[in-house]
Amino acid sequence: MRILNSALCLSIAAAACITGCGRQERMEAVQLAKALTAKKADYANSNKTEKDFVESARAWCDGITTNGAGRGAELDQNSSVATQIAQSAVAVSAQLSQVRQVVDDLPLHEEFTKEVRNTLITQLTKRQRTLQDMRALLEASAPQFLEYRKIKTYKGDTYPDGIGKLNTMLGAYKEPDDAIATALDALKKKYGLADSEL
Repeated sequence: MRILNSALCLSIAAAACITGCGRQERMEAVQLAKALTAKKADYANSNKTEKDFVESARAWCDGITTNGAGRGAELDQNSSVATQIAQSAVAVSAQLSQVRQVVDDLPLHEEFTKEVRNTLITQLTKRQRTLQDMRALLEASAPQFLEYRKIKTYKGDTYPDGIGKLNTMLGAYKEPDDAIATALDALKKKYGLADSEL
């Protein structure tokens, strides 16, 4: 009888552990999903800002690589535009940082939720690096436009090296996927989360 009671107690304890562990994992999933849902609007806004930034930079770069940096007032204007577009890259990166920080601050312990978070953070970090590279090229090019004004032999048909590199980057640029929607879908499918829980 004692052996039977011991076996029964062990079975109940094991079941309780499995249920408890599953509950903890689901609670983490809900917590992460709520954080992602709260940041959906900010993330969508950062995507729109990035799209506008890339479109503006592409059109501007294309004009310069096709026609040159220009002369006189055109050089001043191009220097100013380079600075403004660089600031747009900084703004997008800052928006992505806010999303990344909220997700990064969550105390997650379960493997799946940590994997979802790490995948999202990797995607956001990659985007930020690309934006930082673009910003650096723009910031380096802005004073070079002004330097051309000091060169008497400058004809306006060339442009800073950074603009050529930026043009290549923009040509290869692909619009980012909705990483938050992907992460939310993964959590919903794995844990059967309902919208009402988020």
